[in-house]
Amino acid sequence: MKAIAKKHKLAGHITVPGSKSHTIRALILASMAEGTSHISNPLPSNDCLSTVKAVKQVGAEVLMDGDVWTVHGAGKNLHLPDSGSTESGLIDVGNSGSLMYFLCPVLSTLSGKCTFTGDESICRRPVNHLIDALNQLGADGKSLDGGDTPPFSFCGPIDVGRELVTGGELSQYISGFMMAASRLKGTLHMKLTNPKETPYLTMTRLWLESVGVPVSISSDFKEVSVTGPVEIKAFDRAVPSDWEGVAFPLIAALLSGSSIVIDNIDGSGSQGDDKIVEVLQSVGSDIVWDKEKQTLTVNGSGGNSGSGLGLTTAGLPGGELVVNMSGFPDAICALAVMACFIEGKTVFTDIDICRKKETDRIKAMVSELSKLGASLVDEGERLVVYGDGGKSLHGGAVESYKDHRIVMALSCLGLGLKEGESVTVSDAQWCSVTFPRFFEEMNKIGAGFAVSE
Repeated sequence: MKAIAKKHKLAGHITVPGSKSHTIRALILASMAEGTSHISNPLPSNDCLSTVKAVKQVGAEVLMDGDVWTVHGAGKNLHLPDSGSTESGLIDVGNSGSLMYFLCPVLSTLSGKCTFTGDESICRRPVNHLIDALNQLGADGKSLDGGDTPPFSFCGPIDVGRELVTGGELSQYISGFMMAASRLKGTLHMKLTNPKETPYLTMTRLWLESVGVPVSISSDFKEVSVTGPVEIKAFDRAVPSDWEGVAFPLIAALLSGSSIVIDNIDGSGSQGDDKIVEVLQSVGSDIVWDKEKQTLTVNGSGGNSGSGLGLTTAGLPGGELVVNMSGFPDAICALAVMACFIEGKTVFTDIDICRKKETDRIKAMVSELSKLGASLVDEGERLVVYGDGGKSLHGGAVESYKDHRIVMALSCLGLGLKEGESVTVSDAQWCSVTFPRFFEEMNKIGAGFAVSE
């Protein structure tokens, strides 16, 4: 599927779907619980549907009825997936790294062998850190290809009596072991030598504490301890809107010079991507976050990329915008696009984690934005964008790398181009990973995206 985007003005209200990060945590914890849980406003994306399929394999029952999903937890009867005729039970996570990194540690608390695999993208993502952690805790983990990517297998159970020392650059597997520890007798101590994506560890802590699991995290996030066993009880929870998804209508309004309202905004502080508001306000964006009303009002300025959008780094220290991406790496695609429309130099630091997602997002964004006339340089440890208010940008055909965030970021870019220019984004259907009906919902507020097979 291809998406064609060109200059349009937006107006009205839009609601972003529920958070993928919250939905997957809710599904896994509800599956570990005794009793029946109700999850309202879940995200019905591909990754979350993969999670539904996976938790059914390990003993849970899930009924999806519109905006409320009912989960009959497996509780004490949680088990490894049936092996069938294979040597070990197999879980296919599809495109979901979160599912893989969360559920694997949870299942490693059980005796027996299990194998994880996924789609082409997942089978390029590193699992050496996860396998090493499993082995430190007494499980026998290994990549079946002899490298450091899926498919991989492990044989549990892990031993909570051992201390886990690991980097922690990827937060997801740390969250997985935090959830797993609730099933083990004793305290799991984890030492993280280089913790990143720390808001997601806070999100996991808040979820665990809400179901009665004692969690301790040091202020520098280098010491994480979880004490079990805790019999998790069923719960009823609403999934907050996805800040990673909010980023796209937000930048679309700014770079198209439009005014919109994004409703149902999560003000809990549990999603690190809300940092994007502060970053964009620092260069002059008119964004009003009303936490009481749970709205984000975006007032775009200018609207003609030829004359600039009125956003500049001139008033910042050194005349440049410096953004450390370690806490919210998923925002890199949206922010890289916005940087092209800001007058001045933008420097993204601590970007290594951005290379370990669905694709190397740094390499991908440099390649595709360069095709459209942007000036940016991958310096290894930094991504530097030399923005000119969007004046040098032009239309063209770009690749999405089958990455949902790249699809949405490059589609939004087209809304800020000069009249007569357009961007054609390949494999646009991949936006459904986190934002089903993205194009339809954006078109309701005037985006004018044209989609074709």
